[in-house]
Amino acid sequence: MDVVLIPLLQTLFVVIDLYVWVVLAGVVLSWLTAFGVINTHNKFVNMLSDVIYRMTEPVLRPIRKILPDFGAVDLSPIALILVLMFLQTFIDRLASSLV
Repeated sequence: MDVVLIPLLQTLFVVIDLYVWVVLAGVVLSWLTAFGVINTHNKFVNMLSDVIYRMTEPVLRPIRKILPDFGAVDLSPIALILVLMFLQTFIDRLASSLV
């Protein structure tokens, strides 16, 4: 059972790590868009923004409903990253207990 479960948990750990990077890229992209650093009329930037939005928004939307409104500051990516870090620690402990 460990032969299948440990690589599966390690793969899940990497997927969570990659998703954290996607969330961070979305935050940076939103900052750059808000400050007018990047041109949103550029086809590549628009496509990249749309992909990141579609990947992160279904997870961030419920968190935004739970968190109080802080005006222009969106703390939902921070909350999501903290939850993902907790999940990674849980998976790491689970994998190490199986070894």
